[in-house]
Amino acid sequence: MPKQFELVVFDWDGTLMDSTAVIASSIQRACADLGLAVPSKTVAQHVIGLGLNDALAYAAPDLPRERLPDMVARYRHHYLSCDGALELFEGAREMLKELKDRGHLVAVATGKNRLGLDRVLSQCALVEFFDATRTADESVPKPHPQMLFDLSKTLGVAPASMLMVGDTTHDLKMAQAAQTKGLAVSYGAHPAEELHELSPLAVLETPASLRDWLRDHA
Repeated sequence: MPKQFELVVFDWDGTLMDSTAVIASSIQRACADLGLAVPSKTVAQHVIGLGLNDALAYAAPDLPRERLPDMVARYRHHYLSCDGALELFEGAREMLKELKDRGHLVAVATGKNRLGLDRVLSQCALVEFFDATRTADESVPKPHPQMLFDLSKTLGVAPASMLMVGDTTHDLKMAQAAQTKGLAVSYGAHPAEELHELSPLAVLETPASLRDWLRDHA
């Protein structure tokens, strides 16, 4: 069957890796450490996928700008204390292998920084599955489309032949701005009703249903 999408781009946290709860908790604990109002779980999860500085500024609006480095340091302390225990969603590795075996190019566009993405790709032994990756600190954070433009140029694939897969409205807005199709999963950071509002190709409830959709439609 001919491929509909030459390049499939994945978000990382909440899409391939089951890290939503740890990220949200780390944001909340960092706020508590600095004596700030602790954001709700909903707010802490909403900012997942943004660049770290943007995410923390949104989650802690009363944080003085000069204290942002302290907030970043406390967030990273809490996140890294759990980093080694984080796992891929069930079937993610097999899904990536299937895409590669069918001849797709595969990439990542993430709110992580380069150091963090390289670390986790090495830990999970996934480097070989990705033809290119882009991070928020080396491009422009979501929902700006620059990461998708970068991947399009690097891999020589037109935006219309790309698919962006993510768990947040930030991912879908980025795809729309790049004139790339978006596919959403609701098992990550943002609720299904918010994802549906942006009219992705589908909103999938489980990692298994994502794997099946890609097998049948990508």
